[in-house]
Amino acid sequence: MKIAIVGAGIIGVTTAYELASDGHEVSVFEQRSAAAEEASFATAGLLAPHLLSPWSVPGFGHALRLLGPHATVRLAGGLNRANWTWLRRWRNATRANSAPAATLERLAQYSQARLQAIASQHELDFEVCAGRLVLLRTEQERTQIQPALQVLRDCGVALREIDAQVARQIEPGLSPEAPLAGAIHLPDASAGNCRLFAQLLRQGTQGSGVHFVFNTRVDRISSSPTGVAVQGESDVHRFDAVVLCAGMASAALMPPLGLRLPMAAVYGYSVSAPLRESTHAPLASVVDASQQISITRLGQRVRIAGGAELAGADAEHHTATLQRLYRTLNDWFPGGAQLSSGVQIWRGARPLLPDGAPVVGASGVPGLWLNTGHGAGGWALACGSARAVADLIAQREPEVSLDGLGMRRF
Repeated sequence: MKIAIVGAGIIGVTTAYELASDGHEVSVFEQRSAAAEEASFATAGLLAPHLLSPWSVPGFGHALRLLGPHATVRLAGGLNRANWTWLRRWRNATRANSAPAATLERLAQYSQARLQAIASQHELDFEVCAGRLVLLRTEQERTQIQPALQVLRDCGVALREIDAQVARQIEPGLSPEAPLAGAIHLPDASAGNCRLFAQLLRQGTQGSGVHFVFNTRVDRISSSPTGVAVQGESDVHRFDAVVLCAGMASAALMPPLGLRLPMAAVYGYSVSAPLRESTHAPLASVVDASQQISITRLGQRVRIAGGAELAGADAEHHTATLQRLYRTLNDWFPGGAQLSSGVQIWRGARPLLPDGAPVVGASGVPGLWLNTGHGAGGWALACGSARAVADLIAQREPEVSLDGLGMRRF
C-alpha cells in the first residue's frame, strides 16, 4: 500500500518505521525542516513505566487544582471559553475515573520492549539510562500514590517502596538535607533522548525507502480520493491510506471530515544543562511527586522538566515556572549541573485529550487512521502505538490491547 503520514515527530517517525517494515511505501509530510522539532524536541525523556511520570494521566494519583499559586495547570492569558470547556471535560473525566490507566501502562511496557528491540537491531545510541526513583517528601504523598502503584502491580511492573536511606544509596547524589519521607524504586524503568532517537530512526527509515517531505504543510485530508492536499498545490497527493500523527495539527485537519477531537495544547518546560559534578547529579532519573517535576541524566547533561499551562504557542516563558524547575534541581542535586552557561530552555506542547489517553486506530472515515493526542506520553507510548497501528492497517490483531484508545466521544 501507498501510505501517507502527517507529522514527523516521534509518533510519525516510529509509525513510518513500522509501516515500512511491513513492506508499505511510505511518505511523511512535515511542516518543519527536520524530524522531532516540535513536541518531541526536548521532552523529559521518561519511558516506561508511564503512570508515575509527570502528567501521564492528568488528575490520576494527584490532586486536581485549577486555581491558586499551586494550581495543577496555569491558565496563561486567563480563563477563556475554550480553556474552560476543555478543563470542564478534563475534570469530568477525572471524576469518572475514565482514563484507561491500565491500558496505557500495558501499552507503555509493550512500547519500551519494542523500542529496545529496534534500538538493538539497528544499534541506536540515544543516551539511555536505566532505573528511576519517585521521591516522596511526605507520608501523605505515599498515601496519595497508592492507587497508581496498585495499577502498576496489576500490570506486572517491578517496584519497591523504600525509605530515604535506601533511596540515597540508589541515587547517592541526592542532597542529604532535602526532606525525604521515602521513594518508589522502579528498577526496570528507563529514559532516553527522544529527539535523538527520532532522528536516528528517521535516517534509517529514509535508507529503507521512506520518503520524508519536509517544509511542507498539509492543508486538508481528502477522503475521496484518499490523500493529502498540500499548501500551495491544487492537486491532491493520492494514497491508499493516511495516518494522522501531527499532534495539535491533527485536530485542526479533522473537522472538514466530520470528526472532532477536543485536544488542548498543554505546554510544559524543560531545562537541559551540562553536567557539572557527576557525583552530585542523578545517575538515572528521579521524579518529584509533589512538584510533578522530573530530573534525568541524558549523557553529559541533566534535564529538568515540568510545568503545565494552557496558552498559545507564542506565549512568553513563565519565569516562575522556570524558577521552580531550578529550585527543584537545587533541592535534590545541588551542584550537579552547570547553570551559568550552555543551558537550553525549551517550552513545548503536549497535545492532550481530556481523559489523558491518545487516539490510536481507525477514524471511522475510510482510509484515515489516527495515532495522536499522546499528551506527555508520546515518547513512552510511541513505538507501541506505531506497531499497533501498523497491525490494524494490515488487518492483524495488535499484540497489545488498545481498549479505550479508539475514536470516542467526550
